[in-house]
Amino acid sequence: MSENLQNNTLFTQVVDLLQLSKQQVIRTINQTMVYTYYEIGRMIVEEEQNGKDRAEYGKQLLKGLSKQLNNEFGKGFSVVNLENMRKFYLAYSISETLSRILQIQKSQSLTGELNTKISQSLTGVSENQKVQSLISFFKLTWTHYVFLMRIDHEQERRFYEIESEKYNWSVRELQRQYDSALYTRLALSRDKEGILKLSEKGQIFEKPKDIIKDPYILEFLGLPELHQYSESELEEEIINKLEHFLLELGHGFTFVSRQKRITFDDKHFRIDLVFYNRILKCFVLIDLKIGELKHQDLGQMQMYVNYYDREMRLEDENKTIGIVLCQNKSDLVVEYTLPENNEQIFASKYKTVLPSKEDLLKLIEQI
Repeated sequence: MSENLQNNTLFTQVVDLLQLSKQQVIRTINQTMVYTYYEIGRMIVEEEQNGKDRAEYGKQLLKGLSKQLNNEFGKGFSVVNLENMRKFYLAYSISETLSRILQIQKSQSLTGELNTKISQSLTGVSENQKVQSLISFFKLTWTHYVFLMRIDHEQERRFYEIESEKYNWSVRELQRQYDSALYTRLALSRDKEGILKLSEKGQIFEKPKDIIKDPYILEFLGLPELHQYSESELEEEIINKLEHFLLELGHGFTFVSRQKRITFDDKHFRIDLVFYNRILKCFVLIDLKIGELKHQDLGQMQMYVNYYDREMRLEDENKTIGIVLCQNKSDLVVEYTLPENNEQIFASKYKTVLPSKEDLLKLIEQI
């Protein structure tokens, strides 16, 4: 019996080691492949610069190179793919990429061997170290970078790149977050310094307002924009798609309960959804409202938040946050209902369809 347990433990440890090794090999192969495409893009750009008529020369260059590479290595080097490699290099030029490595190094206060390597690569001391710095910099898949290259705005592109790496987004999740204008929605509530931080560090939770989005995009519920549904039906759909809803809420959220009943003076009240944010270390209460937000809705949420702060919150936890999700709201009603120094109660709109180009442009214009 004891021998079998030991064998099972050994087997589990070996399997874990092999799985880890396999993941590392895949990661290394991926990084080397992305860097190789980056270098191919560099060579194409430099060769184009030698052409007299660059536009026409570039077209012929890619066609000829594509034919030769496909003959030598098989499929994978179409004109479109080579053009993507060219764009990849232009989007992530050596000077920009290495300067970003230095910025990351400074922001994370890295020291020692990595610090030395980056400093040497920036001063051109070692070409090999420069290559290694670039290889280690590209942590996403080629498919990720092909999508990211479509984002013209550099700060926005950096934000999605950081978030994809930090939270292991699939390309599908990356596209969904981009299509729902995540960066734009977060940027709306930040000043210039805050927007710059998004492009340097991604989304960071330091205060309650950092977790708030306006609007929230709930297209995954499958509810048409003009469809008639009740608050209970909306809640039911959210529970059915809870994993998607947690992703839309953001990082660090865990589900606690639905229709949480609180009672005092023989009166019963129910909070639609209760979550906990592990980063901010606080409860987050959500009430769902159909139609226009009323000042009574904010007052009701204030009561819920006060109850949780006084009856449920532990000494080492931060103050409770309340979010009223509504279809529409008046900013003035919110402003005059809540105190000037409010940091606990928030009202945000929700949409059940992805923003249109027109809506997206309006959001961008507001920034």
